[in-house]
Amino acid sequence: MKKNESFTAIAGETIQYVTVVIGGQLFGLPISQVHDVFVPESVTRVPLAAPEVAGVLNLRGRIVTAIDMRRRLHLPPREDTQMMAVGIEHKGESYGLVIDKVGEVLTLSADSREANPSNLDKRWAEVSGGVHRLDGKLMVILDVERLLGAMVEPLAAA
Repeated sequence: MKKNESFTAIAGETIQYVTVVIGGQLFGLPISQVHDVFVPESVTRVPLAAPEVAGVLNLRGRIVTAIDMRRRLHLPPREDTQMMAVGIEHKGESYGLVIDKVGEVLTLSADSREANPSNLDKRWAEVSGGVHRLDGKLMVILDVERLLGAMVEPLAAA
């Protein structure tokens, strides 16, 4: 989104977000795009994959591309081995976004969403669909199209 880009929201409209924490930062994914929340049992590395691709995993019999969200957001690697994932679909492919932890589901007014602040890291702004200000915290909305749109051909098809 461009800095001056405005959002059109219908008065009284609300959006539900699944909140996740990655590197101590609160992010929100529109609940309509989230299919699963799970703990990955094992991730199989894929040779020559993009750096943010953690590998592939089996989710109820489906091969899912696992995206390391810390790498995707240019954050330091996780210190512990415990991880969670959020399952999403994008262009007919399944992905597991590997995150630090899942928060709660928030229902927020659509008209309280703001454009990305000018001081938001440019690398984060590229994958953000705006922000919500919540009691002293900033929730960055992850835009799945922007997040995965720059990725090369899905590995699940390989």
